[in-house]
Amino acid sequence: MWIIFALLSAFFAALTSILAKIGIQNINSNLATAIRTVVVLIMSWAIVFISGKQNEIANIGHKNLLFLILSGIATGLSWLCYFRALQIGEASKVIPIDKFSLVIGMVMAFIVLKEAITIKTIIGGVLITIGTFVLIF
Repeated sequence: MWIIFALLSAFFAALTSILAKIGIQNINSNLATAIRTVVVLIMSWAIVFISGKQNEIANIGHKNLLFLILSGIATGLSWLCYFRALQIGEASKVIPIDKFSLVIGMVMAFIVLKEAITIKTIIGGVLITIGTFVLIF
C-alpha cells in the first residue's frame, strides 16, 4: 500500500511544480509560497477533522512536537527556495535539482537514522546523481 501513496506523492509533486511555475508568474515568490502554505494548512486540518483525529493532539510528545516543528521550518525554507528558483529558472532544470533531495535524504538516512547502506542504494544514489547532472548541464 505504501508504494501507491509514494507514486501518488510523486505524481502530485510533479503536478505541483508545473502548476506553481504557471502560478508564480508576475508575483513575488515569497507571496506565492505563503498562499500555497495557507491552502496546504486548510486542507491538512480539514483532513484531520474529517478523519476525526483532532483528539490525538494531546498525545503528541515534546520530542515529536519539536521534530515536527523543525521539519515544518525545513519545509518552509525548502518551499521558499524552490519557488524562487522556479520563478527565475527553467522548470526542466529546477525540478531535477530539487529532486536531488532524494540522494541527500538517503545520505542523511544513513548518517542520522543509521539505516543500512546497501549496494542497491549506493548504485541508485549514484545513478540519480548522474541523471541530475545530465539534466542540468
